[in-house]
Amino acid sequence: MAVIKVGIADSNICKAPDSITTLGLGSCVGLTLYDESNKVAGMVHVMLPSSEVARKGDFKKAKFADTGVPELVDMLIKAGANRSRLKAKMAGGAQMFSFEGKMDTLSIGARNVEACKAELMKLRIPLIAEDTGGNYGRTIELFSQTGILEIRAVSKPAKQI
Repeated sequence: MAVIKVGIADSNICKAPDSITTLGLGSCVGLTLYDESNKVAGMVHVMLPSSEVARKGDFKKAKFADTGVPELVDMLIKAGANRSRLKAKMAGGAQMFSFEGKMDTLSIGARNVEACKAELMKLRIPLIAEDTGGNYGRTIELFSQTGILEIRAVSKPAKQI
């Protein structure tokens, strides 16, 4: 069994029995998609909600929720996933720093979570579980054999969703 690593602003897919992981989610969101029948899984490590802030046309799609989530769907379909069976789970979106007296525009974690949810709604993919918010970082691993998403955080027990 191989463990496929997904970097920051990156995405990838795997098939059973492999798993897929990303480290150090703070305000970023790790969004996973899974086709239970075909045992195909994918993950995108979203840094920012909208690609409107991209300075040029050749940006990394995985960096943004509005481009990374649809790109991941396309990758999974090419790998044999059935679009109508995709289900989503996600983690991250923490508020890592507090800014007293500042507006919510600095709440990038919450904005990333909302942008990912909006993309899933557009694509009609159900979000069946999430572990988002808080003020701590997370490492996640999705097991393609079972669809279980394991979340690990410093000083917290591991959890599975």
